[in-house]
This record gives sequence, C-alpha cells and structure tokens, in this order.
Amino acid sequence: MGRGKLRIYLGAAPGVGKTYAMLSEAHRRVERGTDCVVAFVEHHERPRTEVMLHGLEQVARKELEYRDTTFTEMDVDAVLARAPQVALVDELAHTNVPGSRNAKRWQDVEKLLAAGIDVVSTVNIQHLESLGDVVESITGVRQRETVPDEVVRRADQIELVDMSPEALRRRMAHGNIYRPDKVDAALSNYFRPGNLTALRELALLWVADRVDEYLKQYRSDHRVSKIWGSRERIVVGLTGGPEGRTLIRRAARLAEKGAGGEVLAVYIASSDGLTAASPKELAVQRTLAEDLGGTFHHVVGDDIPAALLAFARGVNATQIVLGVSRRKSWQYVFGPGVGATVARDSGPDLDVHLITHDEAGKGRGLPVARGARLGRSRIIWGWLVGVLGPAVMAVLLNTIHLGLANDMLLFLAVTVAAALLGGLLPALASAAVGSLLLNYFYTPPLHRWTIADPKNIVAIVIFVGVGVSVASVVDLAARRTHQAARLRAESEILSFLAGNVLRGETGLEELLERVRETFGMESAALLERAGDHDPWTCAGRAGLGPAVQRPDEADVDVPAGDHMALALTGRVLPAEDRRVLAAFAAQAAVVLDRRRLQEEAERARALAEGNRIRTALLAAVSHDLRTPLAGIKAAVSSLRSDDVAWSEEDQAELLEGIEEGADRLDHLVGNLLDMSRLQTGTVTPLIREVDLDEVVPMALVGVPEDSVDLDVPETLPMVEVDPGLLERSVANLVENAVKYSPPGRAVLVAASAIADRVEVRVVDRGPGVPDEAKERIFEPFQRYGDAPRGAGVGLGLAVARGFAEAMGGTLNAEDTPGGGLTMVLTLRAAGSRAQELLHPAEPERQVT
Repeated sequence: MGRGKLRIYLGAAPGVGKTYAMLSEAHRRVERGTDCVVAFVEHHERPRTEVMLHGLEQVARKELEYRDTTFTEMDVDAVLARAPQVALVDELAHTNVPGSRNAKRWQDVEKLLAAGIDVVSTVNIQHLESLGDVVESITGVRQRETVPDEVVRRADQIELVDMSPEALRRRMAHGNIYRPDKVDAALSNYFRPGNLTALRELALLWVADRVDEYLKQYRSDHRVSKIWGSRERIVVGLTGGPEGRTLIRRAARLAEKGAGGEVLAVYIASSDGLTAASPKELAVQRTLAEDLGGTFHHVVGDDIPAALLAFARGVNATQIVLGVSRRKSWQYVFGPGVGATVARDSGPDLDVHLITHDEAGKGRGLPVARGARLGRSRIIWGWLVGVLGPAVMAVLLNTIHLGLANDMLLFLAVTVAAALLGGLLPALASAAVGSLLLNYFYTPPLHRWTIADPKNIVAIVIFVGVGVSVASVVDLAARRTHQAARLRAESEILSFLAGNVLRGETGLEELLERVRETFGMESAALLERAGDHDPWTCAGRAGLGPAVQRPDEADVDVPAGDHMALALTGRVLPAEDRRVLAAFAAQAAVVLDRRRLQEEAERARALAEGNRIRTALLAAVSHDLRTPLAGIKAAVSSLRSDDVAWSEEDQAELLEGIEEGADRLDHLVGNLLDMSRLQTGTVTPLIREVDLDEVVPMALVGVPEDSVDLDVPETLPMVEVDPGLLERSVANLVENAVKYSPPGRAVLVAASAIADRVEVRVVDRGPGVPDEAKERIFEPFQRYGDAPRGAGVGLGLAVARGFAEAMGGTLNAEDTPGGGLTMVLTLRAAGSRAQELLHPAEPERQVT
C-alpha cells in the first residue's frame, strides 16, 4: 500500500473558515462514495459547525487523565484499525496531552499517511515554525504550538482559505468565532486590522511561493522553456562595474510596482575574459541586492548574451535590466554589444530595459581579451586582408615596379597583417595567394607558373615560412590570452566560493545550488555511501531535475572523497570545466563534514550540560537528601528501641522530627523532578483561565503561620495559566522568601493588574541580592552567599522561573525599598490573545 495523500486548508487567522471548508469537502467526498471519517474535529459547541458533522462517521476519541482532569485526543490506533480512505484531522499544529502516542498531532497524521490513509487537515499561518519570530513581532505573542514547515510543504494539496480583515472582524463581532465575553478583547488585541492584514500577507506570500515551486517542477518535468509571466521576475545583468548599484536599485523599484516582484542580480564570469570585475565591487553589489530583498547569482558563460538569456529563461524571468554600454563610439565597429544583442534575441516574452548611468560611454576601463582566441570580427578582417590584400597589392605593384625583393617584402607585410588580425588560417591563405601572385607576375618567366632562377624559389619559400611563423606566434598568443582569461574567471569563482565556505556562510544546499547555476545544470546532488558495496544515499540536493540514485546515472559525476561523489544532470560538461567542478566537489565534502561536526559538537555540548547537571545533582544528593534520611532513620530506630522508655512528649518530638524530615525530602525530590522535566523540555502547560485568589492561598499551605501577609484583591482579572505550575512557582518563591526573612518580619504576597498583565510580588526584608547576582540565583544548583547546605539544593528559583516561562510569563528579581528582595511574577491576563492562539477556534460559514 502506498503513502496517503495530505491536503491542508491554510488560513491567515482563526475564524477564516478552514474547518467549515474541510467539512464541506468531506460531504462532497461522501456523496461520491468515498469512505471518509472524522478522526478529530473540534466544533467548540457551535450549532452550525456541529450540524456540518451530521452525516459523517466519527471515530471515538481517546480519553486521557492529566492533573486530575480528563482530556480527549484523537485515537490514532482506532483510526488505523478502522482504515478509512480519508480521515479528517483538525488543528495540525496541536500539542497532544501528555500520555498520548505522539507529542504533536502532525506526528499522528504522519502515522496515518504512512498507513496509506489520505488526510485532510487545517493549520493557521502563525503556526509554521519558520514564521515564529515574524508572527511574534506582528502580534506580540510567541507561538508555542508549531508545525515544521517541511510537513506542510510536503502536502499534496494546499488550499488557501482567505478572508478580508474587515469581513473577519464582522464575523467576530457577530459572535461566530468566540464567546460574546471574549469578543471585545479579541477585537482590540489579536484581531486588530493591522495584525490581520500582516498575517494575511504572510499567508498569501507563503502560498505563492509554494505555487511557484509547483510551477518550476511542472516546467522542469515537461521541459517548458517558454517564459510564463505568472510573476514579475527581474534579472539584473551586472558587469562588475560601479554602474551595477544603479541597476540594482532601479530593478528594485520596478519590482515594487508589481505584486510579488522578485529581483535576481547575476554576474556572468565569461570564460573568454570579457572585462574583468572587481571582487570588492561585486561583494558590495551582492550585499545591496540582498538588502533590497533580491538574490545574487554567479554564472560562467562563454557567450555573455546567450548565458544571460538562458539564465533569465531558466528562472522564468519577465524582465531584464541592463546598463547602457560603457564602450566608446569607435568600439561599436567590433559588434553591437551585449545590450543590443540581448534585446534582439530576447523575443516577445522578455522585456529588456537599458538604463542610463554615469559610466555610459566612458570606456570599459580595462582592455578587452577577445573570446574564442581572437574574436569573430578580427577573424573576418583577417580573412579579408589575407585573401583580398594580396590581390590589391598586385594591382598596385603592376603600376609601380619596385623590384622582386621589395615586392616580396610588401606581400610579406600583407601576410603579417592578416596574421595579426585573423591568426593562423588567414595568414596561411595570404601566404598562399601572395606566393602564387609573386610567381605569376614578378618571377621570370612572367605570366607563367614556373620559376627559372632557383634563387627565387628559396625567396618564395622563405616568404611563406615567415608568414606561417608570424601567424603561429599570433595564434599561440591568442590561445594563451584565452586560457588566462578562463583561469581568471575560474579563480574568481573559486576564491568567492572558498571565502564563503571558510567563513561558514554557505550551507550544503546553497553550495549545490551554486554549482547548478554556475554550470547551467538541471540538478546537483552529493551522494555518499558507507563502503564500496553499500547503496548510495543522497546527502544533499539542489534543482528540480530527476533525482539520481547512483553517480553513473548522472550526466556528470566527480568523486568528492573515498565514498562520496558530486552528480549533476542536464548536459555533458567539457573536460576543461571538470577542474572547477572537482574543486566544487571537494568544497561540498568539506561543507558536509563541517555540518556533521557541528551536529556532533551540539550533541557533545548537550551531553556536557547533562553531565554537569548530573554531577551537581549527585553533589546535592550526597548531603541534602542524606541528612533528612539520617534524621528519620535515627528517630525511627529510637522509637523501636526497647532499651529506653520514651515519654509521650519525647515520642511526639521524635515523630515530629520524622514528619519534618519526610516533608523536606518530599520538597527536595519534587524540585529535582521538576528541574528534570524543565531540562528535558517535557513541561507542557495546560492553560486555562483561573482566579489568583483560588491558587495563591493553596501555595502557602507549607509555610509557618503568620509568616506571610496575603494581598490578592478579588477584583483582579482572571489569568491564563496552568494552575498546578503556578502553585508550584509561588510556593517556591514564598518558601525562599520566608527562609531569608528575619524573625518577626512577615513576607508580603501582593497582586495587581497592569495593562494586559497581572503581577504577583513576593516581598521579603532579608539581606537582599546585589545586582550582579540577580540573574545567577535563577540558575540550577545555586545558593546565594553563605546559605548552609541544609538550605536546599538550589533549585527552587530555577524551577519557579522555568514554570513561569512555560506559561508565557516572566520572573525577575528586584530590590525591596528599604532592604530585601522582591520577586516579580508577571502573568497574562485573561483575554490577552494567548488562549486563542494556543487553541484556535474555527468559525462556521455564514448562511444567508
């Protein structure tokens, strides 16, 4: 059985209608005879959503007990046993209750897909893992329930459920999303027009990028070379000159005028050495392009206009921006230039913009090394001089007789000119034509193809030899120039590549993409295997071409190590390109090794941190836990002894010591377990709305009477917390404050509301803590000052802060006016957007 297909309804915010769309799709499939079940859909007690569930088979949920409360989650095993064709699973980013089969619901969905079951699910854009920082900057709330982007990207279908901010706010105001008592708070906080507009843009852009990936894949699979102007992509052709900055800025302005415009700056390092570029200037232009939201590409091409057009068509560009040529007027004799050639060959699907700049017409600044050894125009002129030059010279010499020696020197000058212009072949042609004309017109007997004097034969042979020699020297010089230019282009690329790799700025996928772009290939992959007879695996890949399983399946493969190879598909590369490709392969192996070393270093750091905590834990256990155990054992042994008759008062004192030791053990073990949960990341708060006056008094049960003054007004707003975690946090703070307060000075626990937050302050009159130690006291296994060993293992404040942050709050230390320390615990007030984001409720579609 194959893998199931995943369809996702993506929305910008709660309430746009994702669940309604999913249920409507389910009804359509059931009507077509598809076996479809509801694995998990939350209707939030709304009649219209509940009506949409009628007629659909629902798999019973699994009940789980957590913190004396019963929760229901999707029963993955039951769905697998039922084995439907399609399963509906709402809220893909949901975090399951502890005790579930998997920690996250998307992991449950992966199990269903692996079993061949198609899944239809929903998710909001703010729950994508990569957008966490962006969403937090927009809404002010950090998303704690996320789903990896790759899970959503792998979906077979992604459908955007869109709604304008105004329509969504009207739906909220009508009570179709949240309960009436939450509407005002939601409209003034999370559902502000600005928030909704920004989130909507994020969703639209993310889906647009996904659609663009589909389009690239389709064009690659069907080998579509014609440009489809579905999105404005502007390619900026750079020469490495200072005018590049002007071109990039102009292209960025053009991109801003179109929806979703994209700028791609490309520098083509010509293998024929066309105008060398300054690496420093290219680095500046690369930074400028990236700062303006574009990308920079470095490509090698023998023909600059053809390479530029091939790149533009390869990325499905719609416009090309070029600068007006820097050549002077007389230089146009050698050809129309890159701009005119690109404009001529671009066709109707590419617009070409020629931008004026300050460097136009000022000259190239550096001599031009002609391509293909000498260049097309010089070869043409060489043939004209080599073939027509001797004939013109013969006509002139027929009117002016200078003698055979002078005639031969003039014909030799024409041959040398042909060699300087066109190289070897035009010079050979000139020597051949010239020798025939010399023989016919100027060597006795005249007007015959014979030579009477043997000395004239030697002269003509020398004439031909000199012409061939000069032509050979010119051709060799041209080849050396061509090779030097190519090596210069290669060295620029390798220098740029090595710098990025050594600085750690290039990942494996980025490096493979650079390889693919540089050589104009469809795909590039780094393959590796453990041994000579083991199967190949893909360590990294770039491009949309067909995936290769072995190096011999690729068009080009280069070894990158003992059991590693770089494989490229698209075309066969010439031998001279393989030298650069081998360098790329070696760099790819280095990048892969560095990535793995970094991963091993991260694991080593995690192990070292774990060892540090375990060492501190053992050090704490060696005394702090052994002391109460020793006291309990001594008291029990004394009570069981038959040698001493204990009075009732003595027995009561011993029993009290046993109870105190047991309480102390219970507290220490509880803190150790809590710290372990925080270190391993297994603390999952169950947020709900509670009153502080219900939780805070329960946290004071373990402290002596009259040691705490409580000031929690009943008029405070409710807070969104996990009651159990809040109770443990406050209990640890109060215990710490009581421990350091002087006798007769009660600790004050007060609460107050500030904006959308509620602060709980635990104030003591103890010795206080200097500013430089205020953060250190929250680290595990830290005791401040000369606190005795029996004062605890130094976990209370660390646990309190960990629990506070897990609930979305903060815990900080401040000085108490007049002396002492104040612990400030800040919590979210009810209606401050957190609950809606953690468990978003889906609205029903309006029925009119």
